[in-house]
Amino acid sequence: MLQKNRLMKPPESRAPVARIRELAPGIALCVAVTLVSIGLQHLEEDTFEHPYIEALVIAILLGMAIRSFWTPSPLWRSGIAFSAKQLLEVAVMLLGASISFAAIVASGPLLLAAIVATVVVTILASFAISRLLGLAVRISILIACGNSICGNSAIAAVAPVIGASSDDVASSISFTAILGVLMVLGLPLLIPLLGLGAGQYGILAGLTVYAVPQVLAATVPAGLAATQIGTLVKLVRVLMLGPVVVGLSLLAPRLSGAAPQAVPRRFDPFKLVPWFILGFLVLAACRSLGLVPDLAVGPITRVAGLLTVVSMAALGLGVDVRVIGRVGGRVTAAVTLSLVLLLLISLGLIHLLRLG
Repeated sequence: MLQKNRLMKPPESRAPVARIRELAPGIALCVAVTLVSIGLQHLEEDTFEHPYIEALVIAILLGMAIRSFWTPSPLWRSGIAFSAKQLLEVAVMLLGASISFAAIVASGPLLLAAIVATVVVTILASFAISRLLGLAVRISILIACGNSICGNSAIAAVAPVIGASSDDVASSISFTAILGVLMVLGLPLLIPLLGLGAGQYGILAGLTVYAVPQVLAATVPAGLAATQIGTLVKLVRVLMLGPVVVGLSLLAPRLSGAAPQAVPRRFDPFKLVPWFILGFLVLAACRSLGLVPDLAVGPITRVAGLLTVVSMAALGLGVDVRVIGRVGGRVTAAVTLSLVLLLLISLGLIHLLRLG
């Protein structure tokens, strides 16, 4: 008996192992969905040269498809929930390593001001449109940020900050993804219709198209100059995600439906800003100061992207498609009207400020 007791591990040492065993099935399922999604994206690239539907979108749609005919048992739920929340938070934090504040300065003050103004005005207007259509506060924020900054990536980054549900994330990403593809296909038609030069069109694409790969796909028909300026504008626009996420983390406790919190007696940044946002800012500062070497940025960004796709697979697996069906019409209207508004604001700024 004594020998048996010596061989038994204390509860503290068994706890991590038990936790890993609890999470492993769900995480493995999300990773499997991720691998299939990445494979489908590579198939797109081989066929069309550009991924019109990214692995991130494929993962959430594939997860939703699986969830529509299969309800995860308790064996899978913990790992799926962990992938949807904790892994996504780690991914958001790691994105800070790819942000250099020098890129903001390099874009020039006038163009920088136009990008910032476009993002701020469009966020506020998109949020107002969504609320007028009767959508809840959180999904209205997701639509506004996704439409104004960088589509699916912005939605994925903002969701854990404001406590959005998987249904809200899936709804906003699904409809944003559809319009994102339509933008890539339809935006080049504006070049002859509006008489846009290469520089003007590049700025327009950078201000309106959701994802960086989609900007490349949308600007290739207009030439190398449009692609270069479009990519620059898009990258600066993506940098707005950091300040927006930090701002939303401060406003999150005041959102409709959030439980009231007692005001802390002393200033505690960890209570005001989530840990992964603080990590994001620290990594961004390290990158700007040259403490994160250039060789490390690529691998870190790829890990962050991979974790984001895994999280989207988890979100899809937790989505009730019937909920999306109930809000689909309003979400479609909100995303469409917000995108039209973004186009009009961008075109107005390009002509008013004579950009490009």
